[in-house]
Amino acid sequence: MQYSNENYKKLAGEFSPKSPKVKDFVFAFVVGGIVCVFGQLLLELFLCLDIKEEISEILVPCTLIFIAVLFTGLKIFPSIAKFSGAGVLVPITGFANAVASPAIEFKNEGFVLGVGSKIFTVAGPVILYGTTASVIYGVIYYIVRAVF
Repeated sequence: MQYSNENYKKLAGEFSPKSPKVKDFVFAFVVGGIVCVFGQLLLELFLCLDIKEEISEILVPCTLIFIAVLFTGLKIFPSIAKFSGAGVLVPITGFANAVASPAIEFKNEGFVLGVGSKIFTVAGPVILYGTTASVIYGVIYYIVRAVF
């Protein structure tokens, strides 16, 4: 039997589990909102501790990154991500998890060949293309501002 692209799509559709999209959207929205509210509460806490606003605004993402990496190391983050999907993966917490996961997974291979070579396996392309895109947008913005 010859498999064409259409046959493959039909066969894959029959065996693929159906995704409850509405439920996934709601969970992502709620959990993403909880992450944002937690970040705002951290900011208010730092301000109540008489930490300058500029410093507090830096401490919030640092704290969120620390918690995400800690949860990744304790193997809690994957459970939260499975439950909430993009709600916890899209913000800075997901990026921290993407950097920490390969480092933890390959630590047995040593610091150079394990952690050092694998730490940016997932996050590397994001850093590369994000930085490249920001440079391109910056140049376009500069040109537009200079002309107009």
